[in-house]
Amino acid sequence: MKRIMLTVAYDGTNYHGWQIQPNGETIEGVLNRCLSELMQENIEVIGASRTDSGVHAMGNIAVFDTQSLIPPEKIAYALNARLPEDIKIQDSKEVDINFHPRHCDSRKTYEYRIYNATFPMPTKRLYSYFTYVPLDVERMREAASYFVGTHDFKSFCSVDSQVENTVRRIESVEVLKSDNQIVIRVVGRGFLYNMVRIMAGTLMEAGRGNILPHDIKRILEAKDRAAAGPTAPACGLTLMRYEFL
Repeated sequence: MKRIMLTVAYDGTNYHGWQIQPNGETIEGVLNRCLSELMQENIEVIGASRTDSGVHAMGNIAVFDTQSLIPPEKIAYALNARLPEDIKIQDSKEVDINFHPRHCDSRKTYEYRIYNATFPMPTKRLYSYFTYVPLDVERMREAASYFVGTHDFKSFCSVDSQVENTVRRIESVEVLKSDNQIVIRVVGRGFLYNMVRIMAGTLMEAGRGNILPHDIKRILEAKDRAAAGPTAPACGLTLMRYEFL
């Protein structure tokens, strides 16, 4: 028996998130099905990050155990031949049999993309959130600085979450602008359910002038989801990288 780690990229538009759901197709479900066919054994992957419905990834991580004799580095090629066009493996390799992607120190990088223009751009619609309301990027950058560090992010967690500890560490938050595209890049050790999307929605409120940048401190201290801004739509969010420390 050996454990294989996959780096998985996907367009989440047509999927009900990562985790298997009874009411729709998921990334995990497709991987399990295609791997089981390829390996000729029952395969169930363990994902590092359970992305939400409609969220994309360029570097999510999954592991699985197998008795197959296929060389680990060749599994990516063989699996990609079976996977749909919107899910592709970027790397496959053997790891220690006890390695668990959710039980070790790691760092994740998310990017939330906003298309800020007078009219929507059709080619951006699946991977960016469109708003015609002008956003003040400097105000967003100032507001973003209050997220950096270790804080209780209960105000930035979906009320549906069952997690008990809402303290998380954010290493950096950048707000980048190029032409009509604004990118919010967040790097952290761990995230709560919908946390980055709520952060993005709140930063856009600062960019619109609906809140002051320093209000982020007050919102964090409130520990109340109602104090923060709206949850930004899933289409703008991409898990860029997953690093093990």
